[in-house]
Amino acid sequence: MLLLTNDDGIEAEGLAALEAAARERSDRVVVVAPAEPHSGCGHRVTIDRAVQLEQVGKDRYRVDGTPADCVRLAVATLNLPPPVWVLSGINAGGNLGVDIHHSGTVAAAREAALHRWPAIALSHYHRRGEPIDWQVAAAWVDAVLNTVEADEPLEAGAFFNVNLPHLVTPRADQPPEIVSCPIDPSPLPLEFVSDADGWQYRGCYQDRPRQPGSDVAICFGGQIALSRGRVV
Repeated sequence: MLLLTNDDGIEAEGLAALEAAARERSDRVVVVAPAEPHSGCGHRVTIDRAVQLEQVGKDRYRVDGTPADCVRLAVATLNLPPPVWVLSGINAGGNLGVDIHHSGTVAAAREAALHRWPAIALSHYHRRGEPIDWQVAAAWVDAVLNTVEADEPLEAGAFFNVNLPHLVTPRADQPPEIVSCPIDPSPLPLEFVSDADGWQYRGCYQDRPRQPGSDVAICFGGQIALSRGRVV
């Protein structure tokens, strides 16, 4: 069994692509995803109100909460067998380096790791103004899953964070090299502009600092960045 979630919402194209890849590998795929997008929500959980869990199809559930809420409800209420993987994504946009601290996509994988479920956060770096080919992304995810299943098992409390590059001419039958790499600790550029409503962040994602060999440098260099994170 594979458990899927995301932070872009249950109708997101990235989740549909991930589900297509998952169904090639498992006879049971369970989707528990937010009703609305929650990008940048981090590891926020809902404890100040009731959370609605609505079944919208066979093994498909919609949650009016965060990505971490989705995993918590799946663990606590759905009586599921231990999943082979909890897969979170495919996020439309990178979750590289320090993004892991504010990413809802990564938070869902981290929440699964807290409960000792093996988990992978999957994101696709997105060059502004250019579309993502989600069919190609699904094929690349399949290659990633083959790699991690052949790799050393995750230690307790660990998870994978995967970032796909945005190539000019991506091909489903030629996934980029998958590179194991550390998570870059460099802070994002802090650039804001002021208007009548206050201060708006305007930092350029592509211009962020990067350490050689880190996930940021690997993904921006056109390879698939495969990193390991831990819950603490």
